[in-house]
Amino acid sequence: MLLHIHPDNPQERNIKTAVECLRKGGVIVYPTDTIYGLGCDIYNTEAIERICRIKKIDPKKAQFSFVCADLSELSTFSKPIDTSIFRILKRALPGPYTFILEASKQVPKMLKTKKDTVGIRVPDHTITQALIKELGHPIMSVSLPMDVDVAYYTDPEMIQEFYTKQVDLVIDSGLGNVTFSTVIDCTSGQPELIREGAGNWESLMG
Repeated sequence: MLLHIHPDNPQERNIKTAVECLRKGGVIVYPTDTIYGLGCDIYNTEAIERICRIKKIDPKKAQFSFVCADLSELSTFSKPIDTSIFRILKRALPGPYTFILEASKQVPKMLKTKKDTVGIRVPDHTITQALIKELGHPIMSVSLPMDVDVAYYTDPEMIQEFYTKQVDLVIDSGLGNVTFSTVIDCTSGQPELIREGAGNWESLMG
């Protein structure tokens, strides 16, 4: 199903349709402030396993991340954050960054790494924010499997055509971006750049 949602003024009924799909254990393709992602309810194990099959990854070895509405919600899913790290989070979020943090007990076991860490995002995107707020808790977030053909993972109509038998709903909010989020590991107390993407590392740390 291809669901058109306005990127700046999301139609409430369409947001509710997408969230109802998530609540029923559905897998969706949705826009973020970086690239289109595969998403599901973080508490639905079967949906997470479906995403792993789509991505062709082993759930036991995967490094999952999920999207939160704001810093307050992020703090619920991480252990107490050092003041210096919190200042960086406050400067960066919402924005195109994924922060690897020590996971709190609130994080579903399947989404934790063996090191008891988790990747958390707070995207600066109206639709993503609306989905999270309507659902009432975070949404799992993984990028679409990448290919040399950029169009297939930036154009919602092509995404729908390609994944029509694998996902339940594709949100169409226009062409997506092609750059990943910047990943920063904060688990040692000293921020470490893991992957530079859409978020500017130097300006963030400057």
